[in-house]
Amino acid sequence: MKQYKFILSGGGTGGHIYPAIAIANELKLRFPDAEFLFVGAQDKMEMQKVPQAGYVIKGLWIAGLQRKITLDNILFPVKVLSSLWRSRSIIKEFKPDVVIGTGGFASGPLLQSAGMSGIPTLIQEQNSFPGITNKLLSKKASKICVAYENLERFFPQGKIILTGNPVRQDLLDIDSKRSEAISYFNLDDNKKTLLVLGGSLGSRRINQLIEKELDFLIASGVQVFWQCGNFYMAEYKHFSDRENVQVVSFIDRMDLIYAAADFVISRAGASSVSELCLVAKPTIFIPSPNVAEDHQTKNGKAIVDNGGALLIKESELDLSFESVFNKLIHDHQLQINLSNNMKKLAKPNATKDIVDAIVTLLK
Repeated sequence: MKQYKFILSGGGTGGHIYPAIAIANELKLRFPDAEFLFVGAQDKMEMQKVPQAGYVIKGLWIAGLQRKITLDNILFPVKVLSSLWRSRSIIKEFKPDVVIGTGGFASGPLLQSAGMSGIPTLIQEQNSFPGITNKLLSKKASKICVAYENLERFFPQGKIILTGNPVRQDLLDIDSKRSEAISYFNLDDNKKTLLVLGGSLGSRRINQLIEKELDFLIASGVQVFWQCGNFYMAEYKHFSDRENVQVVSFIDRMDLIYAAADFVISRAGASSVSELCLVAKPTIFIPSPNVAEDHQTKNGKAIVDNGGALLIKESELDLSFESVFNKLIHDHQLQINLSNNMKKLAKPNATKDIVDAIVTLLK
């Protein structure tokens, strides 16, 4: 059998990195002798997370445009040209059979260079509203795996495959892990657990909300497991001194914390939404309004419109949070309905379906 070579690019946030790693892991299962190379932005979190997962990564000098005039913006054209040149060099040296992009700054120049070199490319679009990079790349991409329906208004219809987003395979059987989870995180088995997720980088607004509402939450009878993000840990870690509160910067066992959780407050990044559909815990989405095309609101609404979750806009938190949370934790039938409807939207075979699409590109 031919020894295949794959380049994967995804980064900037966990929502781009972990899908790329999940795809690589599935490819490795099917092609144990294959060679893998990741390409990321040289100063982003993928430069740590990918080697931790056991893969080699090379960095490009690339970053996104800022919303104000900065030195980075002035250097942007130089960075793009530099990254295109470096990407062509990497592709020429590694000679991949397929190049896979899961989003992030580095995937643009890499997939553009691969397309120009005649190498098959696959885009994995996680959001319900694609960013400008993937819209541009789609013109030359061989296949486009998407997580939401009705994306033919953005992408060529004949290239689209509805697969869902890759998720951690250890989330497929969390029901059997509850006892282990309670013990692992030192939680009280007699209390309901509220899991607060701000995304891989943390969320200032969600952290501010939990700080403000902590007395209300504790009085509601829940214990709070609060992932605040590395950037905010120094500011919020002292809340762990309170009874029934744990504050962490990062969660190393997502399967176990999902198993322990009874309720979830979360951003609506594409990977988080896909994971939550799989574990189907009653959830309140608080989408970030500060992302391109407001795609988190669109991601969350796709679940809400199917009766699978609740959603509060950041601008309405002060007015609505306590009443919405009270309803969630006291209405048992609502909890059942949300979980059942969310589960219907899950796509547990997404990673395998994406790899099936990659296999069709192998010559």
